Amino acid sequence: MRLRLALLLVLLPATALTGGCVSSTVKTTAVPAIDAPSRQVPDDLLLDVGIATFDPGIDDLDDDEVLLVYPEVRNAEARFMPGQLAEAMQQSGAWGAVRVVPDPERIADLLVQGEILHSDGEHLELAITARDARGQTWLERTYEGHASAYAYKETAASHYDPFQAVYNDIANDLLAVQEKLGDRERRNIRLTSELRFAQHFSPDAFAGYLEKNRDGNYVVTRLPAEGDPMLARIGRIRDRDNLYVDTMQEYYDQFDNQIYPPYQEWRKESYAEAIELQELQAKSRAEMIAGATAVLAGIFAHYDAANDDPEDEEERDRREAQRAAGSVAILGGGALLKSGLEKRSESKLRIEALSELGQSLEAEITPQVIDLEDRSVTLTGTVEDQYAQWQELLADIYETEIGALEPAPGAMADSTDTL
Repeated sequence: MRLRLALLLVLLPATALTGGCVSSTVKTTAVPAIDAPSRQVPDDLLLDVGIATFDPGIDDLDDDEVLLVYPEVRNAEARFMPGQLAEAMQQSGAWGAVRVVPDPERIADLLVQGEILHSDGEHLELAITARDARGQTWLERTYEGHASAYAYKETAASHYDPFQAVYNDIANDLLAVQEKLGDRERRNIRLTSELRFAQHFSPDAFAGYLEKNRDGNYVVTRLPAEGDPMLARIGRIRDRDNLYVDTMQEYYDQFDNQIYPPYQEWRKESYAEAIELQELQAKSRAEMIAGATAVLAGIFAHYDAANDDPEDEEERDRREAQRAAGSVAILGGGALLKSGLEKRSESKLRIEALSELGQSLEAEITPQVIDLEDRSVTLTGTVEDQYAQWQELLADIYETEIGALEPAPGAMADSTDTL
Protein backbone atom coordinates (compact mmCIF):
# COMPACT_ATOMS: atom_id res chain seq x y z
CA MET A 1 0.00 0.00 0.00
CA ARG A 2 2.82 2.39 0.90
CA LEU A 3 4.49 1.88 -2.50
CA ARG A 4 1.20 2.24 -4.34
CA LEU A 5 0.60 5.56 -2.57
CA ALA A 6 4.11 6.68 -3.55
CA LEU A 7 3.33 5.68 -7.14
CA LEU A 8 0.26 7.93 -7.17
CA LEU A 9 2.20 10.83 -5.66
CA VAL A 10 4.96 10.71 -8.27
CA LEU A 11 2.58 10.25 -11.20
CA LEU A 12 0.56 13.37 -10.36
CA PRO A 13 3.45 15.83 -10.92
CA ALA A 14 4.24 14.15 -14.26
CA THR A 15 0.70 14.77 -15.47
CA ALA A 16 0.72 18.35 -14.25
CA LEU A 17 4.08 19.16 -15.85
CA THR A 18 3.26 17.78 -19.28
CA GLY A 19 -0.07 19.61 -19.32
CA GLY A 20 1.36 23.06 -18.41
CA CYS A 21 2.25 25.87 -20.81
CA VAL A 22 4.44 29.01 -20.85
CA SER A 23 3.12 32.43 -21.88
CA SER A 24 5.11 34.01 -24.73
CA THR A 25 3.64 37.50 -24.29
CA VAL A 26 5.76 40.09 -22.46
CA LYS A 27 4.30 43.56 -22.02
CA THR A 28 6.58 46.49 -22.84
CA THR A 29 7.51 48.57 -19.83
CA ALA A 30 5.69 51.91 -19.99
CA VAL A 31 8.04 54.62 -21.25
CA PRO A 32 8.28 57.40 -18.64
CA ALA A 33 8.38 61.01 -19.79
CA ILE A 34 11.67 62.90 -19.51
CA ASP A 35 11.60 65.11 -16.42
CA ALA A 36 12.32 68.82 -16.75
CA PRO A 37 14.54 70.83 -14.35
CA SER A 38 12.72 72.75 -11.64
CA ARG A 39 14.61 76.00 -12.29
CA GLN A 40 16.71 77.68 -14.94
CA VAL A 41 20.45 77.56 -14.28
CA PRO A 42 23.03 80.00 -15.72
CA ASP A 43 24.95 78.53 -18.65
CA ASP A 44 28.26 78.66 -16.79
CA LEU A 45 26.81 76.38 -14.09
CA LEU A 46 25.45 73.72 -16.45
CA LEU A 47 27.37 70.48 -15.94
CA ASP A 48 28.99 68.84 -18.96
CA VAL A 49 28.45 65.10 -19.16
CA GLY A 50 30.67 62.39 -20.59
CA ILE A 51 29.07 59.01 -21.29
CA ALA A 52 31.81 56.44 -21.82
CA THR A 53 31.25 53.67 -24.32
CA PHE A 54 29.83 50.81 -22.31
CA ASP A 55 31.64 47.71 -21.17
CA PRO A 56 30.21 44.97 -23.43
CA GLY A 57 30.28 42.54 -20.51
CA ILE A 58 31.93 39.65 -22.34
CA ASP A 59 35.07 39.12 -20.25
CA ASP A 60 33.70 37.24 -17.24
CA LEU A 61 31.02 35.04 -18.74
CA ASP A 62 30.58 31.46 -17.56
CA ASP A 63 30.34 28.56 -20.01
CA ASP A 64 26.54 28.73 -20.28
CA GLU A 65 26.49 32.51 -20.79
CA VAL A 66 29.14 32.33 -23.52
CA LEU A 67 26.70 30.30 -25.63
CA LEU A 68 24.11 33.08 -25.40
CA VAL A 69 26.33 36.12 -26.06
CA TYR A 70 27.68 37.24 -29.42
CA PRO A 71 30.80 39.43 -29.05
CA GLU A 72 30.24 41.19 -32.38
CA VAL A 73 26.79 42.30 -31.28
CA ARG A 74 27.84 43.27 -27.75
CA ASN A 75 30.73 45.41 -29.02
CA ALA A 76 28.33 47.22 -31.35
CA GLU A 77 25.80 47.68 -28.55
CA ALA A 78 28.51 49.11 -26.29
CA ARG A 79 28.90 51.95 -28.79
CA PHE A 80 25.22 52.30 -29.66
CA MET A 81 23.57 52.41 -26.23
CA PRO A 82 25.48 55.43 -24.82
CA GLY A 83 24.12 57.49 -27.71
CA GLN A 84 20.57 56.51 -26.76
CA LEU A 85 21.22 57.61 -23.19
CA ALA A 86 22.82 60.88 -24.36
CA GLU A 87 19.71 61.70 -26.41
CA ALA A 88 17.46 61.04 -23.41
CA MET A 89 19.55 63.32 -21.18
CA GLN A 90 19.66 66.11 -23.75
CA GLN A 91 15.87 66.16 -23.99
CA SER A 92 15.61 67.57 -20.46
CA GLY A 93 17.66 70.68 -21.29
CA ALA A 94 19.20 70.38 -17.82
CA TRP A 95 22.80 69.75 -18.86
CA GLY A 96 25.63 71.42 -20.70
CA ALA A 97 27.28 69.36 -23.42
CA VAL A 98 26.38 65.66 -23.27
CA ARG A 99 29.04 63.71 -25.14
CA VAL A 100 29.69 60.05 -25.86
CA VAL A 101 33.38 59.50 -25.09
CA PRO A 102 35.64 56.55 -25.91
CA ASP A 103 37.76 56.83 -22.75
CA PRO A 104 36.27 55.76 -19.39
CA GLU A 105 39.00 57.81 -17.67
CA ARG A 106 38.05 61.06 -19.42
CA ILE A 107 37.72 64.01 -17.05
CA ALA A 108 34.23 65.54 -17.14
CA ASP A 109 31.93 67.36 -14.76
CA LEU A 110 29.89 64.16 -14.66
CA LEU A 111 31.06 60.81 -16.06
CA VAL A 112 28.55 58.03 -16.70
CA GLN A 113 29.73 54.45 -17.20
CA GLY A 114 27.76 51.34 -17.99
CA GLU A 115 28.11 47.59 -18.40
CA ILE A 116 25.79 45.42 -20.46
CA LEU A 117 24.72 42.57 -18.21
CA HIS A 118 22.11 41.10 -20.56
CA SER A 119 20.75 41.97 -23.99
CA ASP A 120 18.77 39.71 -26.29
CA GLY A 121 16.09 41.89 -27.89
CA GLU A 122 13.52 40.90 -25.27
CA HIS A 123 15.36 41.74 -22.05
CA LEU A 124 17.95 44.47 -21.42
CA GLU A 125 19.90 44.81 -18.19
CA LEU A 126 22.48 47.56 -17.62
CA ALA A 127 24.71 48.33 -14.64
CA ILE A 128 25.12 52.11 -14.49
CA THR A 129 27.56 54.18 -12.43
CA ALA A 130 27.81 57.98 -12.43
CA ARG A 131 30.40 60.08 -10.60
CA ASP A 132 31.11 63.79 -10.70
CA ALA A 133 34.56 65.37 -11.06
CA ARG A 134 35.01 65.35 -7.28
CA GLY A 135 34.68 61.57 -7.30
CA GLN A 136 31.32 61.56 -5.53
CA THR A 137 28.98 58.80 -6.68
CA TRP A 138 25.63 59.97 -8.01
CA LEU A 139 24.28 56.67 -9.18
CA GLU A 140 25.24 53.01 -8.89
CA ARG A 141 22.42 50.66 -9.75
CA THR A 142 21.10 48.14 -12.24
CA TYR A 143 18.35 48.97 -14.74
CA GLU A 144 16.18 46.40 -16.49
CA GLY A 145 13.64 46.61 -19.26
CA HIS A 146 11.51 44.21 -21.30
CA ALA A 147 10.33 44.74 -24.85
CA SER A 148 7.26 43.37 -26.57
CA ALA A 149 6.75 42.16 -30.12
CA TYR A 150 4.88 45.42 -30.82
CA ALA A 151 8.11 47.39 -30.27
CA TYR A 152 9.54 45.76 -33.40
CA LYS A 153 6.57 46.41 -35.65
CA GLU A 154 7.24 48.89 -38.44
CA THR A 155 4.64 51.34 -37.11
CA ALA A 156 6.29 51.48 -33.69
CA ALA A 157 9.98 51.15 -34.52
CA SER A 158 10.35 54.74 -35.74
CA HIS A 159 8.84 56.29 -32.60
CA TYR A 160 11.09 54.97 -29.84
CA ASP A 161 13.74 52.43 -29.03
CA PRO A 162 12.34 49.14 -27.68
CA PHE A 163 14.17 49.88 -24.43
CA GLN A 164 13.58 53.63 -24.30
CA ALA A 165 12.14 53.22 -20.81
CA VAL A 166 15.56 52.16 -19.52
CA TYR A 167 17.33 55.21 -20.94
CA ASN A 168 14.62 57.59 -19.71
CA ASP A 169 14.77 56.11 -16.21
CA ILE A 170 18.54 56.64 -16.05
CA ALA A 171 18.23 60.21 -17.36
CA ASN A 172 15.52 61.05 -14.82
CA ASP A 173 17.49 59.55 -11.93
CA LEU A 174 20.57 61.61 -12.84
CA LEU A 175 18.47 64.76 -13.08
CA ALA A 176 16.96 64.03 -9.65
CA VAL A 177 20.46 63.99 -8.13
CA GLN A 178 21.45 67.18 -9.92
CA GLU A 179 18.31 68.91 -8.66
CA LYS A 180 19.68 68.64 -5.11
CA LEU A 181 22.80 70.68 -5.99
CA GLY A 182 23.04 74.37 -5.21
CA ASP A 183 24.96 76.87 -7.34
CA ARG A 184 27.97 76.68 -5.02
CA GLU A 185 28.24 72.91 -5.46
CA ARG A 186 27.83 73.14 -9.21
CA ARG A 187 30.60 75.73 -9.38
CA ASN A 188 32.85 73.53 -7.26
CA ILE A 189 32.29 70.52 -9.54
CA ARG A 190 33.16 72.53 -12.64
CA LEU A 191 36.26 74.00 -11.00
CA THR A 192 37.41 70.57 -9.84
CA SER A 193 36.99 69.26 -13.37
CA GLU A 194 39.07 72.13 -14.76
CA LEU A 195 41.87 71.67 -12.23
CA ARG A 196 41.98 67.90 -12.71
CA PHE A 197 42.39 68.42 -16.45
CA ALA A 198 45.19 70.90 -15.77
CA GLN A 199 46.94 68.46 -13.43
CA HIS A 200 46.66 65.74 -16.05
CA PHE A 201 48.72 67.77 -18.52
CA SER A 202 50.95 69.59 -16.05
CA PRO A 203 51.18 67.75 -12.72
CA ASP A 204 54.07 69.85 -11.41
CA ALA A 205 52.69 73.25 -12.38
CA PHE A 206 49.32 72.55 -10.79
CA ALA A 207 50.45 70.56 -7.76
CA GLY A 208 48.79 71.72 -4.55
CA TYR A 209 45.52 72.86 -6.07
CA LEU A 210 43.72 69.60 -5.33
CA GLU A 211 43.92 67.00 -2.59
CA LYS A 212 42.03 63.80 -1.88
CA ASN A 213 40.11 63.44 1.37
CA ARG A 214 39.69 60.26 3.40
CA ASP A 215 36.87 59.12 1.12
CA GLY A 216 39.11 59.42 -1.93
CA ASN A 217 37.22 62.44 -3.30
CA TYR A 218 38.93 65.51 -4.75
CA VAL A 219 38.88 68.71 -2.69
CA VAL A 220 39.96 72.11 -4.04
CA THR A 221 42.56 73.52 -1.64
CA ARG A 222 43.84 76.50 -3.65
CA LEU A 223 42.69 78.52 -6.62
CA PRO A 224 44.70 79.86 -9.54
CA ALA A 225 44.94 83.62 -9.69
CA GLU A 226 42.55 85.31 -12.08
CA GLY A 227 44.13 85.49 -15.54
CA ASP A 228 46.76 82.82 -14.77
CA PRO A 229 48.49 82.30 -18.18
CA MET A 230 49.21 78.63 -17.45
CA LEU A 231 45.57 77.90 -16.78
CA ALA A 232 44.52 79.94 -19.82
CA ARG A 233 46.74 77.82 -22.05
CA ILE A 234 45.44 74.64 -20.47
CA GLY A 235 41.95 75.97 -21.14
CA ARG A 236 42.76 76.23 -24.84
CA ILE A 237 44.06 72.66 -24.81
CA ARG A 238 40.79 71.54 -23.24
CA ASP A 239 38.80 73.45 -25.85
CA ARG A 240 40.66 71.54 -28.56
CA ASP A 241 39.95 68.28 -26.80
CA ASN A 242 36.26 69.14 -26.57
CA LEU A 243 36.29 70.07 -30.24
CA TYR A 244 37.74 66.67 -31.08
CA VAL A 245 35.13 64.88 -28.97
CA ASP A 246 32.38 67.00 -30.53
CA THR A 247 33.65 65.92 -33.94
CA MET A 248 33.64 62.34 -32.71
CA GLN A 249 29.92 62.73 -32.02
CA GLU A 250 29.46 62.87 -35.79
CA TYR A 251 31.13 59.46 -35.97
CA TYR A 252 28.88 58.07 -33.26
CA ASP A 253 25.80 59.55 -34.95
CA GLN A 254 26.86 58.07 -38.29
CA PHE A 255 27.56 54.74 -36.64
CA ASP A 256 24.15 54.77 -34.94
CA ASN A 257 22.40 55.53 -38.24
CA GLN A 258 24.31 52.81 -40.09
CA ILE A 259 23.92 50.22 -37.39
CA TYR A 260 20.28 50.80 -36.53
CA PRO A 261 18.58 48.94 -39.44
CA PRO A 262 20.58 45.68 -39.11
CA TYR A 263 20.64 45.99 -35.31
CA GLN A 264 16.89 46.46 -35.15
CA GLU A 265 16.42 43.42 -37.39
CA TRP A 266 18.78 41.44 -35.19
CA ARG A 267 16.87 42.47 -32.09
CA LYS A 268 13.59 41.58 -33.76
CA GLU A 269 14.90 38.12 -34.67
CA SER A 270 16.58 37.78 -31.30
CA TYR A 271 13.33 38.72 -29.55
CA ALA A 272 11.49 35.91 -31.34
CA GLU A 273 14.33 33.49 -30.62
CA ALA A 274 14.48 34.57 -26.97
CA ILE A 275 10.77 33.89 -26.51
CA GLU A 276 11.02 30.55 -28.33
CA LEU A 277 14.11 29.60 -26.37
CA GLN A 278 12.28 30.32 -23.12
CA GLU A 279 9.46 28.04 -24.23
CA LEU A 280 11.85 25.33 -25.43
CA GLN A 281 13.87 25.44 -22.23
CA ALA A 282 10.76 25.41 -20.06
CA LYS A 283 9.28 22.53 -22.06
CA SER A 284 12.61 20.72 -21.99
CA ARG A 285 12.84 21.03 -18.21
CA ALA A 286 9.22 19.98 -17.77
CA GLU A 287 9.60 16.91 -19.99
CA MET A 288 12.86 15.88 -18.36
CA ILE A 289 11.33 16.20 -14.89
CA ALA A 290 8.21 14.38 -16.04
CA GLY A 291 10.38 11.68 -17.62
CA ALA A 292 12.44 11.23 -14.49
CA THR A 293 9.24 11.06 -12.43
CA ALA A 294 7.76 8.45 -14.76
CA VAL A 295 10.94 6.37 -14.58
CA LEU A 296 10.79 6.53 -10.80
CA ALA A 297 7.12 5.56 -10.85
CA GLY A 298 7.91 2.61 -13.11
CA ILE A 299 10.63 1.42 -10.77
CA PHE A 300 8.24 1.63 -7.83
CA ALA A 301 5.60 -0.34 -9.72
CA HIS A 302 8.12 -2.92 -10.91
CA TYR A 303 9.53 -3.30 -7.41
CA ASP A 304 6.10 -3.53 -5.82
CA ALA A 305 5.03 -6.26 -8.23
CA ALA A 306 8.21 -8.28 -7.84
CA ASN A 307 8.53 -7.86 -4.10
CA ASP A 308 6.73 -11.09 -3.31
CA ASP A 309 5.28 -14.07 -5.14
CA PRO A 310 1.69 -14.65 -4.01
CA GLU A 311 0.20 -18.14 -4.30
CA ASP A 312 -3.15 -16.87 -5.59
CA GLU A 313 -3.17 -17.09 -9.43
CA GLU A 314 -5.39 -14.04 -9.83
CA GLU A 315 -3.04 -11.99 -7.68
CA ARG A 316 -0.05 -13.25 -9.71
CA ASP A 317 -1.75 -12.08 -12.95
CA ARG A 318 -2.41 -8.68 -11.40
CA ARG A 319 1.25 -8.36 -10.35
CA GLU A 320 2.43 -9.34 -13.84
CA ALA A 321 0.24 -6.60 -15.35
CA GLN A 322 1.60 -4.14 -12.81
CA ARG A 323 5.18 -5.15 -13.70
CA ALA A 324 4.40 -4.63 -17.40
CA ALA A 325 2.90 -1.22 -16.68
CA GLY A 326 6.00 -0.36 -14.70
CA SER A 327 8.23 -1.31 -17.64
CA VAL A 328 6.14 0.84 -19.99
CA ALA A 329 6.42 3.74 -17.56
CA ILE A 330 10.21 3.34 -17.50
CA LEU A 331 10.42 3.29 -21.30
CA GLY A 332 7.98 6.20 -21.64
CA GLY A 333 9.94 8.23 -19.14
CA GLY A 334 13.14 7.54 -21.06
CA ALA A 335 11.48 8.84 -24.23
CA LEU A 336 10.47 12.03 -22.45
CA LEU A 337 14.02 12.51 -21.17
CA LYS A 338 15.40 12.06 -24.67
CA SER A 339 12.86 14.51 -26.06
CA GLY A 340 13.95 17.09 -23.52
CA LEU A 341 17.62 16.64 -24.40
CA GLU A 342 16.83 16.94 -28.11
CA LYS A 343 15.11 20.23 -27.47
CA ARG A 344 18.24 21.46 -25.72
CA SER A 345 20.17 20.59 -28.88
CA GLU A 346 17.62 22.59 -30.89
CA SER A 347 18.31 25.55 -28.64
CA LYS A 348 22.03 25.33 -29.34
CA LEU A 349 21.39 25.26 -33.08
CA ARG A 350 19.28 28.41 -32.82
CA ILE A 351 22.01 30.16 -30.83
CA GLU A 352 24.61 29.27 -33.48
CA ALA A 353 22.34 30.64 -36.22
CA LEU A 354 21.94 33.94 -34.38
CA SER A 355 25.70 34.48 -34.12
CA GLU A 356 25.84 34.85 -37.91
CA LEU A 357 23.60 37.93 -37.65
CA GLY A 358 26.09 39.53 -35.29
CA GLN A 359 28.83 39.37 -37.92
CA SER A 360 27.12 42.05 -40.04
CA LEU A 361 27.14 44.55 -37.17
CA GLU A 362 30.89 44.32 -36.67
CA ALA A 363 31.44 44.99 -40.39
CA GLU A 364 29.85 48.43 -40.02
CA ILE A 365 32.72 49.73 -37.85
CA THR A 366 35.38 51.33 -40.07
CA PRO A 367 38.24 53.81 -39.57
CA GLN A 368 37.33 57.50 -39.90
CA VAL A 369 39.11 60.71 -40.86
CA ILE A 370 38.33 63.54 -38.44
CA ASP A 371 38.74 67.09 -39.75
CA LEU A 372 39.65 69.64 -37.08
CA GLU A 373 40.00 73.39 -37.46
CA ASP A 374 43.76 73.32 -37.98
CA ARG A 375 44.45 69.77 -39.17
CA SER A 376 43.05 66.43 -40.24
CA VAL A 377 43.64 63.43 -38.04
CA THR A 378 43.55 59.96 -39.54
CA LEU A 379 41.98 57.62 -37.04
CA THR A 380 43.03 54.01 -37.22
CA GLY A 381 42.07 51.01 -35.15
CA THR A 382 39.23 51.12 -32.66
CA VAL A 383 37.62 54.30 -31.42
CA GLU A 384 39.58 53.87 -28.21
CA ASP A 385 42.83 53.60 -30.18
CA GLN A 386 41.94 56.69 -32.16
CA TYR A 387 41.25 58.70 -29.02
CA ALA A 388 44.58 57.58 -27.55
CA GLN A 389 46.31 58.90 -30.68
CA TRP A 390 44.52 62.22 -30.22
CA GLN A 391 45.70 62.43 -26.62
CA GLU A 392 49.26 62.09 -27.87
CA LEU A 393 48.65 64.98 -30.27
CA LEU A 394 47.28 67.06 -27.41
CA ALA A 395 50.46 66.41 -25.45
CA ASP A 396 52.46 67.70 -28.42
CA ILE A 397 50.25 70.80 -28.59
CA TYR A 398 50.78 71.36 -24.87
CA GLU A 399 54.56 71.13 -25.21
CA THR A 400 54.48 73.57 -28.12
CA GLU A 401 52.26 76.17 -26.47
CA ILE A 402 53.47 75.97 -22.90
CA GLY A 403 57.00 74.62 -23.12
CA ALA A 404 58.93 75.43 -19.99
CA LEU A 405 56.61 78.22 -18.85
CA GLU A 406 56.69 78.44 -15.07
CA PRO A 407 53.67 79.41 -12.94
CA ALA A 408 53.34 83.18 -12.57
CA PRO A 409 54.32 84.63 -9.15
CA GLY A 410 51.33 84.90 -6.85
CA ALA A 411 49.33 82.58 -9.04
CA MET A 412 48.04 80.66 -6.05
CA ALA A 413 45.50 82.11 -3.65
CA ASP A 414 43.65 80.83 -0.64
CA SER A 415 40.47 79.09 -1.69
CA THR A 416 38.51 79.74 1.48
CA ASP A 417 37.28 83.19 0.38
CA THR A 418 36.12 82.22 -3.08
CA LEU A 419 34.71 78.70 -2.87
